[in-house]
Amino acid sequence: MRNLVQDTPSAPSITAMPDAREVLLETRGLGFETNGHRLLFDVDLKIRRGSRTVIMGPNGAGKSLLLRLMHGLISPTHGDVLWRGHALNKTGRKDQAMVFQRPVLLRRSAKANLKFALGVRGEKGEKRNGLIQKALAAAGLSHLANRPARVLSGGEQQRLATVRALACQPDILFLDEPTASLDPTSTAAIEQLILEANANGITIVLVTHDAGQASRLGQELIFLQDGEIAETGPAQRVLKIPRSAPARALRDGQLYVKN
Repeated sequence: MRNLVQDTPSAPSITAMPDAREVLLETRGLGFETNGHRLLFDVDLKIRRGSRTVIMGPNGAGKSLLLRLMHGLISPTHGDVLWRGHALNKTGRKDQAMVFQRPVLLRRSAKANLKFALGVRGEKGEKRNGLIQKALAAAGLSHLANRPARVLSGGEQQRLATVRALACQPDILFLDEPTASLDPTSTAAIEQLILEANANGITIVLVTHDAGQASRLGQELIFLQDGEIAETGPAQRVLKIPRSAPARALRDGQLYVKN
């Protein structure tokens, strides 16, 4: 991995002890190229069970592309994505879920969107009905259960998309700028859903441009620049005391220009 700045303490300490949690997802030399253009370079990272990882970087840095590669929506042209130590496949993807910046909803009611997603996962009968009611309540949408999903407000749609993903009880949830166009109230509601999901054991990987959101939600932070990892480390440290020039430029509100 090129141009990587990582936390490497010179002396062992309690806080520097290796994380013993299971590595749920790992990328090795991950890259993507199209039409002769390399968009992502040699990404090596590990996502541990129960963690909250934030991915940041400027537009065009490769954040959404990395998320889609990790979720198996796109096949890499270089390197590998490993799920629990094995190559990611359709079976592994069933343990994952993703929420996009623009909600992808069916032309059905809010309740029917949940019913369909849970049906695909094999849930039926009273158990499925219970999960639907729980999800609607968590999203604050119980009173809108029978309203067409696509006529809900932007914040309501994104809450529905989030609880639909969470209702399927994934081991890992990928979120690609889920609050980018939402007001503070809707943003706070989505962030609360994310934190509650993580508290219940779901691993979180979140792409965001918002440093405040990264600070509120992130435990680990991956900073991308020009398709490469520029820096990784604890979110608070990278946000406050970045060691790489691209991350420092973001903190200081400046434009980073590669020499």
